[in-house]
Amino acid sequence: MTTILIALAAGIASATMFASIVSGALASLLLFYLAPLPLMVAALGWGSTAALVGGLFASAGLAALFSFTYMAAFMLTIALPAWWLGHLALLARPMSNDPQLANMVPALDWYPVGRVLVWTVVFASITTFAALLTLGTDDTSISSGLRRGLEAVMGVRMTDSPQGDRDRVLDILVSIAPGAATIIAIVTLTLNLWLAAKITATSGRLRRPWPDLRTTMLPKTAMAALAAAIALCFAGGIVAIAAQVISSALMMVYAMTGFATLHTLMQTFSGRSFVLGSVYAATIFIGWPLIGMISLGLADAIFGIRQSYWIRRGPPTPT
Repeated sequence: MTTILIALAAGIASATMFASIVSGALASLLLFYLAPLPLMVAALGWGSTAALVGGLFASAGLAALFSFTYMAAFMLTIALPAWWLGHLALLARPMSNDPQLANMVPALDWYPVGRVLVWTVVFASITTFAALLTLGTDDTSISSGLRRGLEAVMGVRMTDSPQGDRDRVLDILVSIAPGAATIIAIVTLTLNLWLAAKITATSGRLRRPWPDLRTTMLPKTAMAALAAAIALCFAGGIVAIAAQVISSALMMVYAMTGFATLHTLMQTFSGRSFVLGSVYAATIFIGWPLIGMISLGLADAIFGIRQSYWIRRGPPTPT
């Protein structure tokens, strides 16, 4: 009964935060981005079934109060990722394949954080591309829809600019909009999952040990997928838009492993707090250092920077 009540409360909270966007208030945007958080807390603290029940209850409520379009959007962007990522985060298997040894040795092999990040790529890509398809089913109509939306947002600020300058700015924004939207989606999912894990760990409800995020590794297939997506970006048409979405998501998770690599390399440096704080601040407020983190993550995946460091200096030390 407690689990059911938790699931219903999480569903109500998540649906309310999701629906707050209709108010148009600036604060509602933050609530909208944090909408997966209650369901993820329920999943990590009370099991993925709690998130599933809460998500279905919230979806039904949105369908009754608004429309089936709102319900579908909530299920695709909020409920499904929260349930599945929470389920994956709690997956574990015995360290030994021998049933007798498994009973004697309770150590568990938990689902790798790197593979959870790959699933955030899947969800961020699907939700972003689905949103783009609401603007049209070909690249021309999608670009036109993005341009109209950007003109409505930027029109007031650009009224004093020459028409040629406005067109050039809008062309640039239209070209980067799918990738930017994907980056926002994947950062939102990852941040919500991290916050949910922190909340449940603080309350003592987290069922898995806290992982050392510096050791996060992406599967080798992620590099091949990134190379294929970048190549398809030159194909043109709607295939290029889909490839741009996928490649942006993959580069963002490689940026996360780049930060993990930086944390590893700085673990014995006396000024590590200042350096790491400066890098994070510059990434948030300027954005360009993100390119360096992507490069560092890709270099680590190719050359094994962290493995070489651990061989020379020993395994990661607690921080």
